[in-house]
Parts: sequence; C-alpha cells; structure tokens
Amino acid sequence: VPASAALPVPRLCCGTNSGSPLLQCVLTGRWINDLGSNMTIGALNEKNEFAGTYHTAVTATANEIRLSPLQGSQNHRNQKGQPTFGFTVNWSFSDSVTVFTGQCFVDENGKEILKTMWLLRSRVDNIQDDWKAT
Repeated sequence: VPASAALPVPRLCCGTNSGSPLLQCVLTGRWINDLGSNMTIGALNEKNEFAGTYHTAVTATANEIRLSPLQGSQNHRNQKGQPTFGFTVNWSFSDSVTVFTGQCFVDENGKEILKTMWLLRSRVDNIQDDWKAT
C-alpha cells in the first residue's frame, strides 16, 4: 500500500468492518488501515448518504491530531454487493480537506476490504502557489 509521509493522511485500505459477518460490504462500522488510521461510518440514509469520523495516524503538520468529521455517499449496490463510494474529510487540526473515492470488496475468505484513492487539498497563501496545494 503506497503512502506518503509528506501527506497528512494515508490511503484508506485493507481495513475490516467490525459489523456483522453476515452482512458483506456494508460501509457502516469501524474501519482500520494498515498504518493505524481509523474511521467510523454511520448508517446510510434514504439517499445513500453517510456521516462519520476519521482519525488519522499520520500527519505532516506539527498540530495535534484530532478526530475529524467525514461526509459521503455510496452508489446503489451492484448485483455483487461490492459498492462504490466517496467521502470528504474536513481536517479539524489543519487547513486542508481530503476527498476519497473507492470500492468495497469481499475477498475469497469473506473479508471486507476498502480500496480507495485520495486527493488532499491544502491552503496556500496565494494563487502562484496553487500548483503545490493538491
């Protein structure tokens, strides 16, 4: 799993849901990645939207890491029950926002795995520095 120490949050993947083993690829629950970051996702509403929290284990800032809110949505479940989703984390301890997009998979052993890509946007002082903000 590639992750950059220069960026404040690792790619979320390879977590397991602490929910019921009978329900596969339900995003609701607690997910932990290989670097120790974790997120908790609440239940989907009628529009397939969810909210939760993210606690990163890594950061590039000297600020104290704090629990940060996330909001997202899940696409309608496909026939295999391995949905696509996206969410945004508004970092409580820095001037940045990260968006994640991904899909839930169930491996041959029944383990749920989230594979995601992310994009971080940091605040910069002027438009000339825009190139280094994302």
